[in-house]
Amino acid sequence: MLMYILFVIGFIILIKGADLLVEGASSIAARFNIPSLVIGLTIVAFGTSAPELFVNLIASFNGNTDIAIGNVLGSNIANVLLILGVAAIIYPLSVQSSTVWKEIPFSLLAAVALWVLANDVMLDGDAGSFIGRTDGIILLLFFSIFMVYVFEISFRHKPAEEEIAVGRLSITKSVVFIMAGLAGLVFGGKWIVEGAIHIANLLGVSESLIGLTVVAVGTSLPELATSAVAAYRKNVDIAVGNVVGSNIFNIFLVLGTSATIKPLPFKPASNFDMFVVMFSSALLFAFLFVGKRHRIERWQGIMFLVFYVAYTAYLITA
Repeated sequence: MLMYILFVIGFIILIKGADLLVEGASSIAARFNIPSLVIGLTIVAFGTSAPELFVNLIASFNGNTDIAIGNVLGSNIANVLLILGVAAIIYPLSVQSSTVWKEIPFSLLAAVALWVLANDVMLDGDAGSFIGRTDGIILLLFFSIFMVYVFEISFRHKPAEEEIAVGRLSITKSVVFIMAGLAGLVFGGKWIVEGAIHIANLLGVSESLIGLTVVAVGTSLPELATSAVAAYRKNVDIAVGNVVGSNIFNIFLVLGTSATIKPLPFKPASNFDMFVVMFSSALLFAFLFVGKRHRIERWQGIMFLVFYVAYTAYLITA
């Protein structure tokens, strides 16, 4: 029973840790007169991906690579099919042209690049596959290219700079927030990984299944909360951009960092989940040209949820 309690508490501490880290780091950055836009693109964006990153690092260090890979793939699937589905049902989502033609295709490119890198050995005719340190460095290089693009786009839209409000805390309080946030991410991630392993053993299912479902949805809670609230407030650019950006961060930054620190063995069975990631990104792109152009309607949000339920049901029954 204690393991289940720590598992649930782990998610709470993990998400709160990311929030404290963002608040403390943002306050210190603001004191050094770093523009709020830059803070949003770096610290805040990292904060929403911090849960996946720390869970992945702990899982890979412990040798639980199925959880590490499943967490990223499952999070990306949940981001599009579950989170955008919920957000679109709350309020139809209009999508900017730059997101349609650049960021969504970039997220699809991230999934395709990961598939190629993960299967390079198998494509050469050998049986085993893994995401090695070289693959991790390549993913991080892609991430750096994406960040250059984001900065270039953002600085061309100067009025958006003041949209991100940054609170001013004392230096001492900011440091305490950062340290507490990092501690929360470490301990929360540790309890989540240990709980996921325990649940998988108890139910007699694979760690990959738990990573793809429970852990993935849990680490995606910041994105779910952000997108749902943004849709309710009709800030649709935030709702869509948050999800697409998170998917790119998850593959290029989270998996890139994880693989660079410690190579991740990749099971061919995970290719199905990889194809679902690519399918969800392609479906998102296609839906923007069905019905009202560059808009995700409520019925499309319902379709996203139907696909997510079907995918989850397949994982459980397969």
